[in-house]
Amino acid sequence: MAIVILVLTAGFGDGHNTAAASTAEALRRLCPEEEVQVCDLISEVQPQLSSVLKSLYQLAITHFPRGWRAVYRLLEKADMDPQKSPWLRPLIRGMQHKLEQTQPRLIVSTFPLYAGLMDALRDTQTIPPLLTVVTDSISVHPIWIKNFSDAYCVADVETEEVLFKMGIPKNKTYVTGFPVSLQFTESLPETSGKSQAPRILYLPSTTATRVAQTLESLRPLLKKGVRLILPVGKHHSRLYHVLNHFTDTLRDPSQLEIIGWTTRIPELLRTHDVVICKAGGAILHEVLAARIPAVIDYVVPGQEEGNAEMLLSRNCAYRTETAQQTGEAVAKILAENGKIGEEMRVNMLPISVPDAAMRTAHLALTLVK
Repeated sequence: MAIVILVLTAGFGDGHNTAAASTAEALRRLCPEEEVQVCDLISEVQPQLSSVLKSLYQLAITHFPRGWRAVYRLLEKADMDPQKSPWLRPLIRGMQHKLEQTQPRLIVSTFPLYAGLMDALRDTQTIPPLLTVVTDSISVHPIWIKNFSDAYCVADVETEEVLFKMGIPKNKTYVTGFPVSLQFTESLPETSGKSQAPRILYLPSTTATRVAQTLESLRPLLKKGVRLILPVGKHHSRLYHVLNHFTDTLRDPSQLEIIGWTTRIPELLRTHDVVICKAGGAILHEVLAARIPAVIDYVVPGQEEGNAEMLLSRNCAYRTETAQQTGEAVAKILAENGKIGEEMRVNMLPISVPDAAMRTAHLALTLVK
């Protein structure tokens, strides 16, 4: 039977999946003879419920942020006792089956729920060492530390201090950076060099109305020859009419490039002059890994506020509340041959950790030696 390392994730936001996939890839490089499995246990055990919850989560953070803030705070009082929370019992049985099936020598979790499931099984079976990768910066939800973990990986010293104040001793927390794709540690393809014209990378996550307004705020820059690249991925269908209308009104449609689902985000981040994005844990740490100036146009209440603070407090980004402010912030970064943008890149240097996935994997392996 193959030796297994189990990496657990859940698709509520991109951060958990990014951290899991990146750490798993690093573990495969370090342990090529072992089987590294990435598992979204919630989707495996309750696929229909998981699909509904993920859709509701995406709807809430995009259209009803105040409602999500209330839910986020209510979850601080969530009880992980299966006797008091019957909805957890199928997941506990699923975890038990997964552990019996794979017999992993090590578990890495990038989602806070799984530590509670394993705690429920500790009296009946042996649980392998567990490393928890905290995917939030500074504003850490209490659910991350409610249950036992052998160690915690955090993105920065500020988050380490937050966990310490929440009761986790510093000898159990390790500042490894946020595990981003190993592509950030590799040389860029020869064909991806930066162009002479400034290039904006826009990763839309707000409502279609806000996206349309943001595109309009960028129109004056496009008239000056700036190029705009827009990877829409899963947002393509909901933004189809907005993007079509904007493209049809451009004097030179070639100034806007729309990309569907892509694995080239690390390359795009490293070859553009500024990025417009939300304050997700994964994307902001990818911004740091690429050292690209950022305009944060949306912050999910509660869970993403610390992520934004991480960059804003170090003068590595601007945060905007309106589409007009977004256009103005981008223009400011690009002005004077990108003077402010270069200052932001310099500010990012001390906290840029492109090899965080390898650091996380190395630490995980120390738990089983």
